[in-house]
Amino acid sequence: MTRRSCAIPAVGTISALLLVVGIGLVVSQVFRTLIHNRLKKEIVLVEGSRVFESWKTPPPPVYMEFFFFNVTNVNKFLEGEKAEVKQVGPYTYREYRYKDNVSMVENDSKVSAYNTKSFVFLRDKSVGDPAVDNITTVNIPAWAVMTKVKGSFWKSNLVSIWMNSFGTGLFTTRTVDELLWGYEDPLLTRVSSSNPDVEKDFGLMYKKNGSNDGEFVYHTGTQNYMDYGRVETWKGQSQLTFWMSNQSNSINGSDGSAFHPLLKKDERLYIFTPDLCRSIYMEFQKDVEVKGIPAYRFTPPRSVLASKEENPANEGFCISPQECLGTGLLKVSPCRKGAPVVASFPHFHLADPKYVAAIEGMSPQTEHHQTFLDLNPTTGVIVRANKRAQVNILLSRVPGFPKTRALNETVFPVMFLNESVVIDDASAARVQKLLLIVTLVSNFPLIIVGLGAIMLAIFIVLLIRERNKKKEVKRIVFTKPLYATSTEEDTSYSPVSDKEKEDPQNGTYIGLTPKADPQA
Repeated sequence: MTRRSCAIPAVGTISALLLVVGIGLVVSQVFRTLIHNRLKKEIVLVEGSRVFESWKTPPPPVYMEFFFFNVTNVNKFLEGEKAEVKQVGPYTYREYRYKDNVSMVENDSKVSAYNTKSFVFLRDKSVGDPAVDNITTVNIPAWAVMTKVKGSFWKSNLVSIWMNSFGTGLFTTRTVDELLWGYEDPLLTRVSSSNPDVEKDFGLMYKKNGSNDGEFVYHTGTQNYMDYGRVETWKGQSQLTFWMSNQSNSINGSDGSAFHPLLKKDERLYIFTPDLCRSIYMEFQKDVEVKGIPAYRFTPPRSVLASKEENPANEGFCISPQECLGTGLLKVSPCRKGAPVVASFPHFHLADPKYVAAIEGMSPQTEHHQTFLDLNPTTGVIVRANKRAQVNILLSRVPGFPKTRALNETVFPVMFLNESVVIDDASAARVQKLLLIVTLVSNFPLIIVGLGAIMLAIFIVLLIRERNKKKEVKRIVFTKPLYATSTEEDTSYSPVSDKEKEDPQNGTYIGLTPKADPQA
C-alpha cells in the first residue's frame, strides 16, 4: 500500500472526527457556557475582582451641564398671560465621584458605601461665568413657604406681611452660582428663627458639592450574577416612606453605576435614584456602537411617568387624589420638605402636550432631552450615558397671598441638568480585549468545524485524484506499433561486396539487406 493510499483514509477519519466534535460542541454550547460562567465569577463587587477598583473610582470623566430657563415676561405672567422663557446654558462642571467608606458585609455577599460627588467648573465648556450671569426665575423659597402655610389663615397673613417687608416677590433674579450652590434667603432666615429645621440658605445643589446621598448597601453578585450592583438598602431602609403604596416605595435595581453582565434585550433595567426619591425602569430601544464596542441602548419609556389613567401602577405616586399630575410629571414634594417641586424630562419630553403648550419656549427633542444608557450586553459596562432631568415648580393660586390671584395652575420650568459620560480610551481597550477573548472562546467549536470542513475538502480532492489515476492506468494497452516495417529478425548483415573492403581509418563497410525468402 502506497503512502497516498494510506493518507486518504487518515484525512477522512480526521475530518469526520473534527466535524462530529465541533458540531457537538456548537450544539451543546459548552465553551459559551464556560466563558459566561467565568464572567459571572469575575464581575463581582469584591476585593481583587476585575471591576472592583473601577466601581469604587470610575475612570471615565463625568460632566454635569446645567441649563436655566430665564423668564422674560414676569409682570405679564403675574397678570394671567402665558409665560415666556429662554434657555440659557450650558454651565458645565466636571463631576468627580467615588465610593467612600467601602466595607464588605455578610461574607462578601454585600458591600456598603457612600457615593461622594464633587464638582469643578469648566469655563471652556460653558456659555458664561456663573458668578456674573443673572437668571430670572421662580422664587422657590417663597413658594415653598407659601405652600407650607397654605390652609392656615393666621400663618398665611403673617408670611404675607414678612414677604412685603423683605420685598420678596414670586420671582427672583439671582446669579447662576447662587441658584445652584446657595444663597441666604431673608424669608427663610426669618422662618428659621422660629423653626430650627428650616435652612437659612437655598440652592438647587446646596450642600451637594463634596457630599453624598447617604449609605447604600449593594449586592456583590457572588451568590447570583443578576444581583450584581443591586441596591439592598438606602440610609438603612429597604423600603421608602414617601409614597402611597408598597410598590411605589420599593427600592429596585442598581443606583445606575453598575449593571449585571449578559444583558438581554427583553429585560427591564431598574434604577433607584435618590434625586427622584423612587425607582424607575428602562427598556431596550436599539443597538448602538461606541468606540468599537457594541451596546444596547436602554431608555425610560413614557409609562414611567405616565398618569394613573394611562398607567394604573403609578397611582401610588399620587400624594393625594387632588395632587395627581398628568403624564410626564412627578411631584417630589414628599422628599423635598413639602416644597412644590415637580420633576420631568427636559422641555417636558414624553409629557402631555398641554404642559409644553403652557410655556412659550418649550421645544422637546428626543436627541437633546432623552435619558439613555448604552450598555455592553456581555459585560454590563456603561459605554455611554446621559441622565437628563428637569426641575419645575407647581404654581397656582394660594389663599392669603393676593399676588397669586391672577395665576392659573402652571408647571413652571426652572432648570434642567444633563449628566453625561463616555467610556475613556483605556477602559474601552480593556473591554475590547475582554470581548475578543469571549468571542474566541465562545466560537472555538466553530473553528473546529471549520478545520473539519477544510479536511473534508482535502479528503474529497484526494479521492477524486485517486479515482482518475486508476481510470488512466486501465486505459493503457501495450501493443506493437502498426507502422513498423521490419524487425531485427528480418534483417541480415552482409558485406557491400563479395570482398570485404577495408578502410584503414573506419574499418570494414557492412551493408544491411533483407533476408531472402526461402520459398522464392
